[in-house]
Parts: sequence; C-alpha cells; structure tokens
Amino acid sequence: MVAVVVFGGTGFLGRRLVEQLTTEGATVRVAVRHPDPARNILRMAGLNKIDVFGADVRDQASVAAALAGADAVVNAVSAYVEKGGVTFEAVHVQGAGTIARESAAGGIARLMHVSGIGADPDSGSPYIRARGRGELMVQQAFPGSTIIRPGVMFGRGDALFSTLAHMARLLPVLPLIGGGTQLQPVYVEDVAEAVAFSLADPGTAARIYGLAGPKVYALRDLFEYTLRLIGKRRLLVPIPFALAEIQAWLLELLPYPPLTTGQVDLLKLDSVASGLLPGFAQLNIRPKSIEEIVPSYVGRYA
Repeated sequence: MVAVVVFGGTGFLGRRLVEQLTTEGATVRVAVRHPDPARNILRMAGLNKIDVFGADVRDQASVAAALAGADAVVNAVSAYVEKGGVTFEAVHVQGAGTIARESAAGGIARLMHVSGIGADPDSGSPYIRARGRGELMVQQAFPGSTIIRPGVMFGRGDALFSTLAHMARLLPVLPLIGGGTQLQPVYVEDVAEAVAFSLADPGTAARIYGLAGPKVYALRDLFEYTLRLIGKRRLLVPIPFALAEIQAWLLELLPYPPLTTGQVDLLKLDSVASGLLPGFAQLNIRPKSIEEIVPSYVGRYA
C-alpha cells in the first residue's frame, strides 16, 4: 500500500485529491499548519480516518517529520493573500523548495507539485512570479518531480460559479473585472484524478502537465451563464484593473477577503492551455465541461 503525504490536503483541490487517493487504496497523511480545523474539514467531507499531521512548509523540521515513511508527496499548498509571515515567497517559493529538498533527502520516489496555468518566474505580479519561481525550485531540488498546472478550477463550493451565484442573489449589480479575459475552466475532480493517475505512473516523472477544460470562454460569458442558471437578470458593470487593485488591497484586510490582488493579477491574463504541454489526453482522462457539472450545484433549485 502506497503512503502519500498531501500538503494542503484540506484545500479546494487537496480534499478531493485525498478522497481520490484513499479510494484507490493509498494510505494518506494530510500535512497542514492547523491540524484541529483540518480534522473537522475532513470529517465533514466523510474522511474520518485520515492521518492529520501538523506541519508548516516554512519550517524545515516539521516538513521532514511529516514526510517520514512516505513513498510519495503532493504539494497542493496555495496562498492567495499575504498576511504576516505567510507570503508568496515563503509559501510558493521557499516552502515548495523545502518540500522538494526534504523529499529528495528522504529518498521519496514521487513528488507532484501543483502550480497553475500562467506561472511565470519573470512576471511582474508577485503571486504569478512566486508560482513560477516555485516550479524552478522544485525542479532543481527534485529533478524527477511532476508539475501540474491546472486552469481556473470549478466544482461545488468554488470561488467562481458558487461565488458569482451568491453575489447575484444578493446584489442588483455585479462588478466585472477583466470581462474579456479568456478562461478555460477545469473541473476540480478531473484535476484530482489527473494528479492521482500521474502519481501512480512513473512515465509522468520530470514532466509538466497543463490541465484545462474542453472549452474556452470570456469571463463575461461565465457571468451571463451563471445568471441564466439561477434565473436572474443583473447589470454587469466593468471595473478597470486599477480600481480593482485598490479594492482588492482594501479587502485583503478582512479575515476572508472575497477578492485579492493576486486574483486581480490573474484576471489580467488569459488562463488557457498553451497546447505545448501534455494534458488530459495524455493521461487518458476526458475533462468535463461546465455545462455537465455546474447546473448540479448552481441553479434555481440547486
């Protein structure tokens, strides 16, 4: 039985991946900064018997302890806002490097690193740059690592359709940031399946996979699609990026900001598969479209 450590195993993707790996018979250990809330999250997801280990990617000793006895590792940690010592540099660059170095030092066979479409070490955006630099750190420390770059992920409880539907039910007007930005949304369960499949296939080592859904949409189209699903008509007001950045900076002062500067930076760029990297086709997975999935959790009666 394979022992897998998942860093960030209670996140939007992480908890789906934990469920996928458990279903496939793996022994899973979830490594998180706050174990008690993590246990509650996993319990609510029906994952009652998962081993939860307290570890902080910014702390080398705790990472090494979390990896003890593991055969494989998945780094699905993500931070969209910088607060205190939780910075993009600390989490996405140094933290990713620490996991990779300790995995190599421990003789762990496989390392999966979850990044994102558009990750670029030369970007002017601190968030996007950290994602890109993190990939480089991982590849240098663990040359056989597999990099997974998903597009904007959707699924029940997502930050895209679920949030839009909630806002549209409350507000007569919806702010539209980057309405012309092109997105290729990908179902979170498909990404979890791809990570689990790649983990079990040695042929995916030292490769980068771009995972995107079957269709490309403008962001405005996704707003309008969501409104149709919930049966609402709302005015869409375009918001310039400069104003959105100010709003996001102020909202980041909240405990759970609905918008961050990192998300605004992402909306400035198209999130579409380049076609230059292997993807779902090479993993024998058919990605599901938003039309197949979103109505099940966003709609008049969902």
